[in-house]
Amino acid sequence: MEDLGSINKRSHKLMLTNRRTCTISGVNDVLSFDVSEIILETDQGMLMIKGSEMHVSRLTLDKGEVDLDGKIDSFTYSETGGYQGKNESLLQRLFK
Repeated sequence: MEDLGSINKRSHKLMLTNRRTCTISGVNDVLSFDVSEIILETDQGMLMIKGSEMHVSRLTLDKGEVDLDGKIDSFTYSETGGYQGKNESLLQRLFK
């Protein structure tokens, strides 16, 4: 039997160019961002991006797309629990 949850999910794609620009698709929400860290909720789990002088240059949540620029040092994925608990803290959701 086919998993019905996978039908509604968009394709998740991450394209990094010269560690300076990044295009990400399959983004559900931007949880936080500043010049050194961006946290996104994607179809493949939570995504933490660390770097310096980072900026969100384009954000289109209708299409689930984000463009970033700056010096990108790392990408870290963690599983989500379905993002059910709106009362949970960001750290609790991030480290499930």
